[in-house]
Parts: sequence; C-alpha cells; structure tokens
Amino acid sequence: MTVKLAITGKGGSGKTTIVKAFMQIFKEMYPEKSILLFDNDLAGELGHSFGLDIRNTIYGIRSGKHEYKTGIPEDMTKQEFIEWAMEDILVSLDDNVDIIVSWLVGSKDCRCPVTKLINDAVNKLINRYDIVIFDCEFDLKYLNQIVDTEIDATIITANPTEESAHLAKRIEEFSSKYAAGTQLGVVINKVDNSDLSSVYGLLKKYDLDILGVIPYDKNMEQNPISRESQVVQDAIKEFYFRLNLPQLKQ
Repeated sequence: MTVKLAITGKGGSGKTTIVKAFMQIFKEMYPEKSILLFDNDLAGELGHSFGLDIRNTIYGIRSGKHEYKTGIPEDMTKQEFIEWAMEDILVSLDDNVDIIVSWLVGSKDCRCPVTKLINDAVNKLINRYDIVIFDCEFDLKYLNQIVDTEIDATIITANPTEESAHLAKRIEEFSSKYAAGTQLGVVINKVDNSDLSSVYGLLKKYDLDILGVIPYDKNMEQNPISRESQVVQDAIKEFYFRLNLPQLKQ
C-alpha cells in the first residue's frame, strides 16, 4: 500500500526544504522502500534543489511537446502510450528515489479523453511506489486536477507572520474537501524559538490545527539552493508521531 504525503503552502514558506527533509527521514526509516517525489509546483524548485533542470513534464505529454529519449514503440493504445511516456520522463535520483514533474495541468472540467487517460496513468504510476511525497502548488486543488487519490497526510507550511497564518487558513479551507477524512494540519516554519507565544497566538486567532513547529536554520542562508537542512529534519522527527504516517522505528 502506497503512503502519500502532500506538502502545500505559499511559495517561500519552505515547502521544498520540508519535502527534502521528509525524503531523508523516510530513507533513514525504510532504506529498502521506493520513494517518488511528485513536483506539482509550477515553480519547479524541487528539481533545481537537486541540481537538475527537468524540462520533460506530464504537461509535455499532454501537449505533445515532449521529446522522448527513445523511439516511440509501435502499436500501442493511447493509454499504453501515456503510461510509457510517464516512464520516459521519470528521473532517477538514486537507486530508490525518483522524481517526476507535472507543471501545467488540465482542468477536471475538460471533456477531452486525454484528461482521464493521464489521471489513470498517474494513479498507476504512484501506486507502484511505497512512498509518494507531493510538492504542491499552494493547495490540494491543483494536485486533484491531475490525480484523484487519497492523501494520508497533508501539511500546510506557513511562516510565523500574520499574513502567512491568514493564507494558511485559506489553504486549509480550499484543501479541506480534497482531504476529507484524512489528516490536514499546519506546520509553522522558520520560527524564532524566543517568541513562540506569538506563533501560538496566531494559530489560535485563525483556528489552525498545529502539527509542529520548525525553527529557523541560519545555515540555509549559506546553502539556499540545495534546500537541505538537518535542523528541519530534526524538528520534523520531534512532531512526526502526530502524523498519519508510518511511525519511526525505535
């Protein structure tokens, strides 16, 4: 059974750093498990954080603009072609971790057959992996336009400001119908631990379900591109027990 984690939030809130931190935690917990990083953010920063410029996307398959690495096999149905094309755009990061980028997605209101074919192909792809981490565009609506799947836990990332807390509440409202019956909560990132009371005040004001707090990592200023932070990983491990995810090995 595939474990699915979605990370949502406004650009600049630290989504990519948190996605990579969860990837490292899962690799430590379950080194034998397969992991798919699904970049659903239009900025495409997840690939860049690995030093990759990923141009081949699910949108490229949909639009017919993708340049395939190999010749297109003959005598395939449209569904078989799309599933084959999905394999062609996967990028391997190591033996157990792959990344795929969606970029622009079609509306669920679109009646063109390719919309359903892509949805089915994406579902089939993600269900092949043990763990899938979705780096989402703002909220779950954009992800739902490309794949209709149940997410085990959705984390809304926010910063410790009035504006960010307000946006987190909006994201929670926009995402709630797509996360019905599953876990949906907020993680406050880049927190100065000397003023936690103001953070909890914001959460109370906007009635947000707090899953955890991540302190600000000054080392990220010297290493902004890779988005890797041991501070973030350690903080996530502190509140991981609250998440609807496989629990850390003792």
